[in-house]
Amino acid sequence: MLPDDLAKKSSVAACPVPPEQMPLNEYRELNESWFFRWATLDLFPYLRKLGWVWLWSWAIAGPVAAASFPLTKDPLHFLLMGAGGASLFLSLVLLRLYLGWAYISSRLSDATVFYEESGWYDGQTWSKPLEVLTQDRLVVTYQVQPLLKRLKKTLAILALILLSGGLVWVWL
Repeated sequence: MLPDDLAKKSSVAACPVPPEQMPLNEYRELNESWFFRWATLDLFPYLRKLGWVWLWSWAIAGPVAAASFPLTKDPLHFLLMGAGGASLFLSLVLLRLYLGWAYISSRLSDATVFYEESGWYDGQTWSKPLEVLTQDRLVVTYQVQPLLKRLKKTLAILALILLSGGLVWVWL
């Protein structure tokens, strides 16, 4: 075993952070979770998931819109109100995805790791060794940042759609 390999193993082995609180393990857990994995999908499966959320949101937004604007009397306002309500729910889902990935990005990018040994009252910090910090930052750069950019872009497009729906509403 080379001296560098021995130093790496000893610095990581001396890590006091519980394995479930290590940023890289948190990243892996988030990446494998049912909900947060949506952001890692290819474009069409990603858009299909968001489309399903939007369609299912109509179960709540549709009756609310129908109570305010009956479909038979005012179909355009009904459609705009229902689509806007469903889009607001979709934006909350996207915001939750973004915040989860942004938290992991922050944990991976930081040079120190805050962790709890046995409960909320005994928090500690651990300074990452250079090799761990470099590895974590590479994961952020090549894995997490593209996801955050995609989620930001999706939120921006959704905001533009909501704004254009609002302008159509005013025009009607």
